Order: sequence, then C-alpha cells, then structure tokens
Amino acid sequence: MLAFVPAIALAHQEAGQAAGFLSGFMHPISGFDHVLAMVAVGLWGAVLGSPAIWVLPVAFPVVMAFGGLMGLLGIPVPGVEIGIAVSAIVLGAMVLAQLRPPLWLAATLVAFFAIFHGHAHGRELPEGTSALLYSLGFVVATGLLHLVGILLGEAHRWAAGRQAVRAAGGGVALAGLFFLWRAIA
Repeated sequence: MLAFVPAIALAHQEAGQAAGFLSGFMHPISGFDHVLAMVAVGLWGAVLGSPAIWVLPVAFPVVMAFGGLMGLLGIPVPGVEIGIAVSAIVLGAMVLAQLRPPLWLAATLVAFFAIFHGHAHGRELPEGTSALLYSLGFVVATGLLHLVGILLGEAHRWAAGRQAVRAAGGGVALAGLFFLWRAIA
C-alpha cells in the first residue's frame, strides 16, 4: 500500500491541474454575455473576410490573456461588466450593419474589448487553481467560440445567409443592451 502513496499524491495534483483548465474553459462558456461577444468576433471576421477572418479571432485571445493577467495581478480596470456589455452591443452592431472599417481599426476595437473579457476571467481565478492552466482554458474556450462565430458567419456567402448573419448580429446587440442595463442597474 505504501508503494502507491506517491501515485495517489500525483493523481491529486493532476486532478487539480485538470480542474484549473476546466474551470478556465468553462468560465467564458458559462456567461452568456461572454459567449455572445466572442461568437460576434467570429461573425464579424467572417463578414469582413480575409485577413480579418483570422486576425480578429487571434487578436482577441492574445489581448484577452493580457487582460486576464491584469485581473490575476489585481490591477484594476474600471467598468469591466459595462465594457463586456458594450462589447456585445458594438460587435453585434458591426455585424448587423456589415460595417467594414480598416483592418487595423477592427483589430484595435476587438482588442480593446478583449481587455474587459480577460480581466473578468482573470479576477475570478478559483482558489488553489493553476493560473496558467486556468488561463489556457479560457483562451482555448474563447478560440472555440470564435470558431463557432466564423462557421456561422460563413453563411454570409449566400443572400439568405447574409440576412441570417445580420439578424444574429442584431440579436447580439440587443442582448448587449440587456447586459448593459443589468450592469448599471
């Protein structure tokens, strides 16, 4: 029995690591405000086409990780919940209106909102969880949500799909208004 004690201890460590990754992975998925904004990034990238279809979904998680680090370190970012709500409003409106700003402006806008999302993820690190694995989890989940948006946004290629994608953008923007109301109420 004593021979298995190190293996038992190692198993507990791995469970904690897995819990860290899973906690981080579930955080963006468990918040509808995060889900909608992150899907909207993929939708907007698909509407804009190449190279935005990959630039926006790469810029968001990279800057979001920086925002997450700020949250982990306790660096304050004012109005995080308001920023998250406004991200859904603005990104949804961009998809609805099919606005096509220059790539640098679209990427800057997406990166700006990523700081709020990342900060929210970072400040909610569960006690005793690996910050690295938690962060990796929320970055992976974010990438997958962007991919969902891209896949849905590919319907933009057809006339009926274009209307569906625009409607999805409008739905995201309306939901963002609800999130904003809830954040300031």
